[in-house]
Amino acid sequence: MQTVVALGPILHRAGIERVIMSSYQAVSGTGQRAIEELHAQAEAVIDAKELPAPNVYPHQIAFNVVPQVETFKDGDDYTTEERKCMRETRKILGSEDIGVSATCARVPVFTGHAVSANVQTREPLSPEDCRDVLAGAPGLTVIDDPANGLYPTSLDAAGRDDILVGRIRRDPSHERCLNLWIVGNNLRKGAATNAVQVAELLHVRGLLRAARAA
Repeated sequence: MQTVVALGPILHRAGIERVIMSSYQAVSGTGQRAIEELHAQAEAVIDAKELPAPNVYPHQIAFNVVPQVETFKDGDDYTTEERKCMRETRKILGSEDIGVSATCARVPVFTGHAVSANVQTREPLSPEDCRDVLAGAPGLTVIDDPANGLYPTSLDAAGRDDILVGRIRRDPSHERCLNLWIVGNNLRKGAATNAVQVAELLHVRGLLRAARAA
């Protein structure tokens, strides 16, 4: 998960009490059929043709935002993706006492998940110190000069392995809360690159064993 790459350095520096995240997920997270569905719908809208019926998603995804990623289980107001985000954030950070709330939406973007995260730290952490902490962490790139239009977008994440962070600012409603905008290439860091990096780490730690010949 791209969010925990940014949360990890903050946790080590100032601790984390609570995280409220809203994720805006690209259609490639669902697979090739979803990419084709977005392309076909967008093409039909632009050319003023009859819109193909939604197949992969419950609603039209082109030029729309759908507040559902994955499915709802009986009696649960949160989707399986939202439950996974909450569970895995605590698990990866190694702290079950962190409060986590998540809302996941599907957006008409081919590649690149974006997350708006509100982070409540245990110790005071200024936006300036947060930028320094994240800028010095591996696998992260800080792009944070909004006055000049510099902040990460989904397109910026294309072809990159680093997680991009910007819009780092104080939450005016709480003295120990910061807001962050986090973007990552879901096909790289969220899948392929992450798998390779995990394998490399296991190799360095001597936890991989060569398969025996049959």
